[in-house]
Amino acid sequence: MTRFSLWQPLLDFLFPPHCPLCHAYVETRGSWCPACLKRAGGVHRLVLPAPLKGIVRSAWALGVYRGGLRSLVHDLKYRRRRSALPYIDTYLCHVQQDIHLPPDLEAAVPVPLHAARERERGFNQVEAIFDRFLTARNLPSERLLRRQSATRPLYALQPHERRRVLQHAFVPEPGAAIAGRHLLLLDDILTTGTTMAACARVLHEAGAASVDVLVFASDFGRLNCR
Repeated sequence: MTRFSLWQPLLDFLFPPHCPLCHAYVETRGSWCPACLKRAGGVHRLVLPAPLKGIVRSAWALGVYRGGLRSLVHDLKYRRRRSALPYIDTYLCHVQQDIHLPPDLEAAVPVPLHAARERERGFNQVEAIFDRFLTARNLPSERLLRRQSATRPLYALQPHERRRVLQHAFVPEPGAAIAGRHLLLLDDILTTGTTMAACARVLHEAGAASVDVLVFASDFGRLNCR
């Protein structure tokens, strides 16, 4: 099932589909050219950033942020363009066979937005990115965390500033089923690992049996995922 509408044939005629990176014409909307699919980097296990060491079992990225996925993330996250989602779905389908997550996972936990930010954006981009991926794997997405304080954008902050800003930003949702469970923490990108560490720490303190990390894209150091 795709995210396309009944109007798709007309849209394809008026606005021919193109690759999201090089803009070469492709056969169907949501498709990529082979060269750009390769450029996106593929699945890789991450060398754990310092903030995540001792907190998570493993961290994985589905592609390279500056290898081409950056534009899709920005279109969805900052420009609210849901038109990026078919391209994301196609990419995730392409790399599906290379994703080897721990078999004991019980639920996925998206990094939450502050309620005011989610109302402004209209959706949580992490949930939007991974929606069909999780459905295909029969892994439920559960809102077990809440962002209790709004924070300014983190991309311009130094690591120590990020840690300070996020120190008390996340708490468990009231009544969240966390204790004793193996959880997969999801985010769109991983840079320093500070946000994921803050969330993983809250899950551990609430009794999670283990926490693994999966992000859509990262430029962080990679391990051989074979």
